[in-house]
Amino acid sequence: MSLKRLVTSLRRDSLFRFKRNLSPLPINSSVGDLQNEVLVEGRATSRIAILHRPSSLNALNTNVVKFLIAFQLRFGTSCARLHELYASWENDPNIGFVVMKGSGRAFCAGGDIVALYHLINEGKIEECKELFRTAYSFIYHVGTYLKPHLAILNGITMGGGAGISIPGTFRLATGEKLSGAEMISCGVATQLSHTEKLPLIEEELGNLDEVLYKCFGHDTVEEIIDAMESEASATNDPWCNSTLKKLTQASPLSLKIREGRFQTFDQCWIREYRMSCQGISKQISNDFCEVRAQVVDKDFAPKWESSSLEKVSNDMVDQYFAPLSESEPNLELPTKQREAFN
Repeated sequence: MSLKRLVTSLRRDSLFRFKRNLSPLPINSSVGDLQNEVLVEGRATSRIAILHRPSSLNALNTNVVKFLIAFQLRFGTSCARLHELYASWENDPNIGFVVMKGSGRAFCAGGDIVALYHLINEGKIEECKELFRTAYSFIYHVGTYLKPHLAILNGITMGGGAGISIPGTFRLATGEKLSGAEMISCGVATQLSHTEKLPLIEEELGNLDEVLYKCFGHDTVEEIIDAMESEASATNDPWCNSTLKKLTQASPLSLKIREGRFQTFDQCWIREYRMSCQGISKQISNDFCEVRAQVVDKDFAPKWESSSLEKVSNDMVDQYFAPLSESEPNLELPTKQREAFN
């Protein structure tokens, strides 16, 4: 099936089946250069949103998310621009499907953590929370979108880039041959690989499931790491060694946070928002700001506040999931309005 036929089928089967009336989002917007951070290409029955911050690998900032939220007001700023556009397109009966892609060598490298790092150090916590509120609201919108949504993951895709694409209907991993990409977009395949890598993949798959269950089928991070160490020692497997290295280099506090596996989509995003706000507050730990080691100072030597898993208390973990203060608004999602698609 060609991509054109796929979209035609999706429009016929999905658009009219899921169509219903939605209220436009009451978001103010303004005209300015920031609207260039999300470009729009129009077709007769489709729209394409193009993330356009190539110098930052299309990293999401508050402006981008806000404009992606509310285009029915015609203009807006850059994460907000996305939400604006998507709300308008969802309400337009003439638009059958929506596409998102990036410009340059990236789809989206995630949130603009360098900007967040500087805002936190400048004490501008409310600006950081605004990015989280806007981003999580938009991701929820994508995950409950009433029209077919195709994200073209061509180039670097990390963090928030996965967040704004995975909840949607389709993710297209592009390559040299369109037929492989069409298979993924049609749901026949879920991954794409070059032919010459298939023998290695087949060899690795023989042991992968057993290793994953043996190492990650435990309830605690301590047990997982113990199992990984035993497996790496016994087999000297490159994947085990690499995974173990990444685990031991990560923030011990972040490794302890394993909630959300059995929660609904909206529950996960509300909890994610709480965790993000707790993280930038520095009241529990300063680990969030150690993005410094990767993207600011680039010394690749993070200084975690809790240097080991033993020093991470259950109270610290519980605080990350705790509700915000009475004066702090929680993340409000239109769950009842969109619950059938949650």
